[in-house]
Amino acid sequence: MTAITRRTALLAGAASLSLSTARAQGGFPSRPIQLIHGFGAGGNADVVARLVAQKLQESLRQPVVVEIKSGAGGSIASNFVAKAVPDGYSLVMLTGAHTVSAALRKSLPYDAVKDFAFVSTVSSFPFVVAVRAEHPARTLADLLAMARKEPGRITFTSVGVGSTQHMAGELLGSTAKVQLLHVPYRGGGAPVQAVIAGDVDVLSDTLTVAMPHIKSGRLRALAVTSAQAWPTLPEVPPASAVLPGFEVHSWLGLAAPAGTPADVVQRLAAEAHKALKEPDLLQALASAGSAATPCSPEEMRAMVGAEIARWRGVIQQVGIPLQA
Repeated sequence: MTAITRRTALLAGAASLSLSTARAQGGFPSRPIQLIHGFGAGGNADVVARLVAQKLQESLRQPVVVEIKSGAGGSIASNFVAKAVPDGYSLVMLTGAHTVSAALRKSLPYDAVKDFAFVSTVSSFPFVVAVRAEHPARTLADLLAMARKEPGRITFTSVGVGSTQHMAGELLGSTAKVQLLHVPYRGGGAPVQAVIAGDVDVLSDTLTVAMPHIKSGRLRALAVTSAQAWPTLPEVPPASAVLPGFEVHSWLGLAAPAGTPADVVQRLAAEAHKALKEPDLLQALASAGSAATPCSPEEMRAMVGAEIARWRGVIQQVGIPLQA
């Protein structure tokens, strides 16, 4: 084969690849997309998933249907999508619990990094530590003093064993050197209702869930887990004011099954990034206690790996036994 012939063949091959990629991009999506998440209706994952789904639906011109597969700290939803056909039509709204489960579980039916094609993070947010309005603790310092007097009597709730809310509560107790008793729920509005009813002392949850009840006066916010006061709750001090260095953030992000074509992943990432620049979505996220945090697929993959390593360290530090 002459040099000219070889060059012609290479150009033809490149043109063919470019054409097939363009066709794939142009043809996707051609039917509805399902966006799965693993937590209860009305929770942070549900609220943000529906906000993002609406924006993607508008730009992709196909329905984006949010479906809940709750339980096991989000791992039921993660497993469903990990095993779905890798064509871009099955997505999962991952939460920080995805990395906590990978660190806390003895085994999972999927690999938390290798079995996913990461698209982009969507938002990041702190948690709020709150009690019912009638609770005797007026401040975080009051609450921790009560816990020191009666180890194991003060209870805190979360959206499930292995959730980031669970880890935030455990880390709070460990950092303060007090024993708090974890009372898990399946998610959604159940934890906050348990605290308001007086069944559990402390809420460790997102601002999405807690803010309406804080504003109504049914809950008293004692602290946020960001390093500094959070913009939508500026009057509430950070936990670091009592426990220097304490900080916990979580996140939400989109992923598809491993093996999803790269051009489809890039299309989804581009549409997500465009949506996360729109003022109405930014305002909705802020109202839900979150900040938009778009990133590249590669950056999200690296973040997930780093978070798994971080939570493994916390689990060892706190002495939480690995879960089956």
